[in-house]
Amino acid sequence: MEKDKRNTFLYCFSFFYPQGDVMEERSKKKKIPFDRDLFASQMRRIKEHPCFSERACHLFGRMHLAVAPKCNIQCNYCIRDFDCVNESRPGVCSRVLKPEEAVFYVRKAIKDFPYIKVIAIAGPGEPLYNEETFETLELMKENFPHQMKCLSTNGLLLPEKARELNDLNVGNLTVTVNSVDPKIGAKIYSFVNYHGKILKGEEGAKVLMEKQLEGIKKAMEYDMIVKVNTVYIPGINDKHIIEVAKRVKELGVYMQNLIPLIPQYKFEDIEPPTPEDVEKKQEELGEVLKQMTHCRRCRADAIGRLGHDVQDQI
Repeated sequence: MEKDKRNTFLYCFSFFYPQGDVMEERSKKKKIPFDRDLFASQMRRIKEHPCFSERACHLFGRMHLAVAPKCNIQCNYCIRDFDCVNESRPGVCSRVLKPEEAVFYVRKAIKDFPYIKVIAIAGPGEPLYNEETFETLELMKENFPHQMKCLSTNGLLLPEKARELNDLNVGNLTVTVNSVDPKIGAKIYSFVNYHGKILKGEEGAKVLMEKQLEGIKKAMEYDMIVKVNTVYIPGINDKHIIEVAKRVKELGVYMQNLIPLIPQYKFEDIEPPTPEDVEKKQEELGEVLKQMTHCRRCRADAIGRLGHDVQDQI
């Protein structure tokens, strides 16, 4: 009877949560029982996270702490701006916070807006390249243990930082993966700064790709819920995105978020995909991996529900 219950439980897990089959296979290989407490924790990190659940985005909010200004790669579509109060896109914030300031703002935010369930760090640079990220996460762990912790990264330093993130209770992770082919990646990145060494062209793209995939694998070992962001760049990676979806699915990634290009910096002359293009591509990718279709391309200091930010009220 217990075996039947467990099989039913695993079936439901696999149906509602695509990583269920990954966890079951891992349990078989390690010959360990399926962890129901872990399952419950992971389901909460999906059901109450507005980015990982379309239903949750209407009920729960997130708070992005802009504590990480430095970046270790240069994407050809990226401009990090400050004091852009009327612009909503990744990399934008009104100002960079110090870790101690973040505690004050989080305390005020969850008091005024108790529906905020997630504390996240998404820039405006690369969180794993800034020590302030880890100082902030330590303070969040101490002061707000019940809020979910989330982080967005380009993945370059993820293999070496995954354990520390796990120790700091980061359970939801977003990794931006635009290519799994160095030849294509070389067209997307101007350079990669890996531990002080500047890498360009295919060499830099190859190192970034390898670290991203290795880092995702490592994050899965710590039972993190992983979402992959992929920027849809016509003429560059548009025909390659399906390969990205296939590759990250093999690693157990839960969801992919297709982000249409905002023409700027070196890609300012590229015509962005139309909403119809995006929808068609999402349908194609959806045959491979669950797609996020409710993204609002949040600022690095966004607070509130998706599409209903309240940072100007904090």
